[in-house]
Amino acid sequence: MFKRTVLKSGLRIITVPFNSVKAVTVLVLVGTGSKYEIDKENGISHFLEHLMFKGTKKRPNALKIAESLDKVGGSFNAFTSKEATGYYAKVDSSHLDLALDWVSDMFLNSKLEQKEIKKEKGVILEEMNMRKDIPMSYVMELFEELLYGNQPAGWEIIGKKENILRFKRKDFVDYLKSHYSSLNTIVCVSGNFKEKETIEKLKKYFKKINKGEVREKLKVIESQKEPKTLVFERETDQTHLCLGVRAFSLNSPQHYAQEVLSVVLGGNMSSRLFSEIRDKRGLAYYIKTSSETYTDSGYVFTQAGVPHNKAKQVLSLILKEYKKIKKELSASELKKAKDYLKGSLILGLESSEAKASFFAGQELLSKKVLTVKEKCARIDKVKSSEVKNLAREIFSSEKLNLALIGPHKKDFKAI
Repeated sequence: MFKRTVLKSGLRIITVPFNSVKAVTVLVLVGTGSKYEIDKENGISHFLEHLMFKGTKKRPNALKIAESLDKVGGSFNAFTSKEATGYYAKVDSSHLDLALDWVSDMFLNSKLEQKEIKKEKGVILEEMNMRKDIPMSYVMELFEELLYGNQPAGWEIIGKKENILRFKRKDFVDYLKSHYSSLNTIVCVSGNFKEKETIEKLKKYFKKINKGEVREKLKVIESQKEPKTLVFERETDQTHLCLGVRAFSLNSPQHYAQEVLSVVLGGNMSSRLFSEIRDKRGLAYYIKTSSETYTDSGYVFTQAGVPHNKAKQVLSLILKEYKKIKKELSASELKKAKDYLKGSLILGLESSEAKASFFAGQELLSKKVLTVKEKCARIDKVKSSEVKNLAREIFSSEKLNLALIGPHKKDFKAI
């Protein structure tokens, strides 16, 4: 299904050819993000991602960057997460050379001009404002802040306002040099293409990549002795809440049991919490439980939007289900959760960009790439006892964390 090639520079290439589509995706994934920043840099990974679209010598401005793929109907974008930054282009397979040239040119030759940095500061500040106006998303930022506090794991990816206003060109040049290297970069090509020929082209396009050592991220500090609450007091039409606990990381042996646990609790429309809170009581439009995993940290959380005067009732119902799953998990419920995870995995990999993300993400974050079949086999191995033991380990009152947005007093206590 895929081939892994390591160049002399250390650059890793993942090729995923399949001819059932007419498209091809080129994804460059770098092992850096907000967890790799220090305090005075917070926000620079995301800011740098923006600047990559502002011009190279070959494509001197943002319009030329965009036009290159717009004129062939291609799609393109970038993203910054806690532990990765990605740039990708998806085109009709006949335009693969254009996609390779576009991605590599932007990645290796961006000008990072001071005039563009100045303009982009305003864009990012407006993005900050936008995010705070979407409480369903912003409550997750608050939840991570509550969990990890003043360390990279607890900072927002978008960064601190004072940093955004202070950054100059030298900051980006220095960060690029110490965080973008062949040693922490994966290039993945997925879709309809000739594998051997494409690998040779990649060698040419990325021959000038930086080969220097990269800075390691700080280790996450995990510490909690009592339940914690963080309230963002704001006039909203409903209360948005996130209740959860610290759990296990991406590469932990408990990873798959943690995924099953979250599905049983609130991963789909037949899950316990969806049934109990939306279907039976009509207390929420959205309610879900998820598992978030990074290379060195992880957590399980339930998120919901509820009437202001029903927030404590909903929290009580969530806690009831957290307690219940420590003891009760039927064979049929376990099987349903496993089948849901496997089916979602398979259906989610129908496009070339999804496959690129699937394989490159594993190579970057896990250092080992599993096929869909291998992942499904690991899901199948999860036992009911593992899920219940996991629940008993993570769901205790002193480990609870509640982030909440709504017109509540800051001394709101419900856990």
